[in-house]
Order: sequence, then structure tokens, then C-alpha cells
Amino acid sequence: MTQLRDNPISPTVDFDRDGVQHGFLKLPYSRDDSAWGAVMIPVTVVKNGSGPTALLTGGNHGDEYEGPLALSKLAQRLRAEDVTGRVIIVPFMNTPAVQAGTRTSPIDKGNLNRSFPGKPDGTVTQKIADYFQRTLLPLADVVLDIHSGGKTLDFLPFAACHMLPDAAQDAACAAGMRAFAAPYCMRMLELDAVGMYDTAAEELGKVFVTTELGGGGSSTAKSLAIAERGVRNLLIHFGLLQGEIEAGESVMLDMPDGDCFVASEDDGLLEMCRDLGDTVEKGEVIARVHSARRTGEPAREYRAKRSGLLAARHFPGLVKGGDTLAVIAEVVS
Repeated sequence: MTQLRDNPISPTVDFDRDGVQHGFLKLPYSRDDSAWGAVMIPVTVVKNGSGPTALLTGGNHGDEYEGPLALSKLAQRLRAEDVTGRVIIVPFMNTPAVQAGTRTSPIDKGNLNRSFPGKPDGTVTQKIADYFQRTLLPLADVVLDIHSGGKTLDFLPFAACHMLPDAAQDAACAAGMRAFAAPYCMRMLELDAVGMYDTAAEELGKVFVTTELGGGGSSTAKSLAIAERGVRNLLIHFGLLQGEIEAGESVMLDMPDGDCFVASEDDGLLEMCRDLGDTVEKGEVIARVHSARRTGEPAREYRAKRSGLLAARHFPGLVKGGDTLAVIAEVVS
């Protein structure tokens, strides 16, 4: 049996020490402009005695900003005396992608959220995934990974969890999702969950909550406020912070099957016929794709395959065949 080698990432913080520490996960990376260089992934550890551990991550994709902003602000403000247990904050999980403002790493084009369990002797992205898989995730009791739509999608702001076979784990994830108190809560369907951070955490038995809080390659005052409130609520819910959860009304949504997704078969200009949050009926035209190559050619119409709420849409206005145009979720009473 082949034994995995040690991961080359070394932390400049001590995960077992009480207090507040700001440091780095240092990944050696030899390149043309720095023969003995490193990728420096910022990390904050706030620990106070015994208790649960929360692992909070943003920047899994580098063009999604609510997570990096909310967690950076939390790292500045969180005091050890306010915490029971340990909070590990990694605002820029895929640091090279965050610094480039791209979904994937500019170093190796790796999509961190499709790279798990990773490889300690693989690409930069695979090494980051391996460190989370074998070092950070085992430390955690609850994991929050904050996402939004990046440059190519826009979402209703929702917290999400997945349907899990273990009833206790499933219930704990759903309770965490509700405690986040986003305007919407989503039982999320992944078209392909292989290699995802979500899957890695869930397979290790962790409570895992994620989000989609907007999109368009930026954040808004509203989406950032939802993220900040949600993080605090989650830490209170799991006993890491004292205080009252700031509750809000959440609409419960579900993505029961692949009919929720509407994908383009054409390249062209996107005309959305319905907006985020609109109620749509099965068979209704929700989008058209127009040719950008010639006039006089009819637009291709795309229709809803189920009734529900328009929960996500492509962003911005130019699409290619295979792009997801829209996601329609069912409202759960």
C-alpha cells in the first residue's frame, strides 16, 4: 500500500494555542520570478479553551467576494474572549485565484472546488485541496464555505445544504442552514458533486453549510450584510459565540432534480424574459438566445421545464452552448 507523502504546506500559526493569531499557510512554489518562492494563504485562528471548531472559508473561487470580505472583517474583529472553542478563518482559500479575480487558479487553471481530495505532490491547487482534506477538515466540527455567482452567474441570496444519507448529519446541516437566516434557504442539487469541497467535508461527517449570495463578479451592501449576519448567526447556533441569533424570514427552496436547470444549446446574446425571484410556470419562455453573427435569424426560445421560482440566471449577457441560463427552484411550504 502506497503511503501518502506529507503536504508541503506549513502553517505559521499554532492551531492548538489560545488567543488570536494571524498568519499564513505557506506553500512552496518555485517559479520564474521566485526560485524559492511560496504561495502565502492568509489564515486567522481564534481559540479560547475547549469547545467546537468552526472552519470558515471564502474565496474557494476567486471571483466571489462576499466570503472574502465578510471573513476578513470577522478576522479583524473577533476576540478570543468572545469565543468558546476555536474558529479557523481562511478568507482567500484559493489565494492565487482571489488575487487574479478569476474563478480558477492562474497558476494551473485548477478549480479548487473540483479538486478534492487533492494530491500532496500534485499541482498548486491539488496541494491546497489536500491540505484542507487531511489537515483542516479533520479539525472542524462545522464548516461554512461562502459562495456567490462570480462573474458568470447571479443568484437569489440563499444558504444551502445537501440531502445526506445520515439522518443526524442531514438534520444538523439543515439546522445550520436555517440559522444562517439568509432570505432564502436551498436544498441544493449538484449536477456533479465529485471533487467538491462540500463532498469532502460531508464524507468526513462534518456539518457543512454553503451559500450563494449574489453574483456578477462583485458584492453589494445587501449581500455583504447577509454574509456577515449569517456567519455570526452560525457561530452562535453552534455555541462558539454568545448572543441571540438575528432571525429573518427565509423562503425554503428545493432543487429536486435536473429539470431545475435550463442550459443553452447556442452561442449568442442572452435575453432574460423573467427576473430573479419571479414565479414561472412550466412551459413558459424564460429566456431567448439571439444570434450575434447575423440579422433576420429567429432567436432560440428556452422554456421552463418545471414551475417554481427563478433562483439563478446566467450573467452577463453573452452565452455559449452548454452554459446554464437559469435555475428554477420549488418553493417548499
